[in-house]
Amino acid sequence: MSLSKDIEVIILAGGKGERLYPLTKDRSKPAVPFGGLYRIIDFTLSNCVNTGLRRIYVLSQYKSHSLNRHIQRGWLPFFSYPLGEFIYNIPAQQRIGNSWYEGTADAVFQNIYTLQQDMPTYTLILSGDHIYQMNYLDMINFHKENNADITIGVVPMPVGTASEFGIIKANSDMIVEGFQEKPKANPVTMPDDPSRILVSMGIYVFNTKVLIKRLIEDAKRKTSSHDFGKDIIPKMVASGGKVIAYPFKGVMKNEYWRDIGTLDAYYDAHMDLISVTPQFNLYDQKWPIHTVYSPYPPAKMVFSGGEDGKRIGTLLDSIICDGAIISGGKVERSIISPNVRVNSYAEVSDSILMEGVNIGRNCMIKNSIIDKFVSVPANTVIGYDLEEDRKKYDVSDGGIVVIPKLAAFD
Repeated sequence: MSLSKDIEVIILAGGKGERLYPLTKDRSKPAVPFGGLYRIIDFTLSNCVNTGLRRIYVLSQYKSHSLNRHIQRGWLPFFSYPLGEFIYNIPAQQRIGNSWYEGTADAVFQNIYTLQQDMPTYTLILSGDHIYQMNYLDMINFHKENNADITIGVVPMPVGTASEFGIIKANSDMIVEGFQEKPKANPVTMPDDPSRILVSMGIYVFNTKVLIKRLIEDAKRKTSSHDFGKDIIPKMVASGGKVIAYPFKGVMKNEYWRDIGTLDAYYDAHMDLISVTPQFNLYDQKWPIHTVYSPYPPAKMVFSGGEDGKRIGTLLDSIICDGAIISGGKVERSIISPNVRVNSYAEVSDSILMEGVNIGRNCMIKNSIIDKFVSVPANTVIGYDLEEDRKKYDVSDGGIVVIPKLAAFD
């Protein structure tokens, strides 16, 4: 199979990310920084490039400037246009009708001309806001072998998370028999494990001709919400289309997959990265995660005691990126992004500091997410008194304090 000609990728990257506010105040969810060095969409794009899929459309809608800039700066060098490779960011344009994208299926339908013009044999539809490592070719081959109309990537999750996901009911041959979209009660559990559900990963392999036909039919239904999970897939199951579920297989048996759609999920995924043996491996050189590469200097920690013996630059159980300086402060169990500075006698724990953050002297910071280029004044205390924090900042349901980008302090 010629991947460059037979398969095209559509990445849905238009989500508002309302539950990630204020991190999405000025950017779309796929453009939110993750893991110190990356953006969320980098994980999906890295999976594509590492798989060999280099004909990609990125469909954006809300606050797309940051995402578009990131793709131009970091991803264009991976594609050879003379060889038929490309990555195009397509913002919502009201090409069909007078509405913006009304759902995931409508986003693809409004760009149906690209499919009709290119007519690849298969179309791989991905979400741009999940964290995982996957060789999509395995799933595409599974789709071909089963002669399916659509193949859905699925992963087991705890039954308590059912209201957050689309739930798949599949038989022993992985034929999909039913689909529940974010059920609030009575979710279908896995036959061999009532404590778990089979969740749709938002990854679909379609026969392109089938996809085009289904999109046109759905667009004509006035009662449709024009969503793959709510409308397209249930209709295909009900009408006898061959809908197959593909059990997620991560790279190097890494079965880690996270939908970081809330502040607490976003925070927890970061804390996963700093464990001694992280569930999600950023250090697999055979499956690199690519991003914008900037000429930062090396990170450093300075002062070994000072005159009072307490001015010690210390970093424990944390990730630190290039350009960061721990200048006599102490950092534990945290993500330190590029060009961050933690000044003397400051203490940072269980926190995420994004690019360009400056922590002033004697600050006490814990259980916090601080967005780009925030300068925290000396002696500031964050994360120790949530009642006080709620008066000034956003605080998640799980008690994580979030300081927005370029926030000013009194």
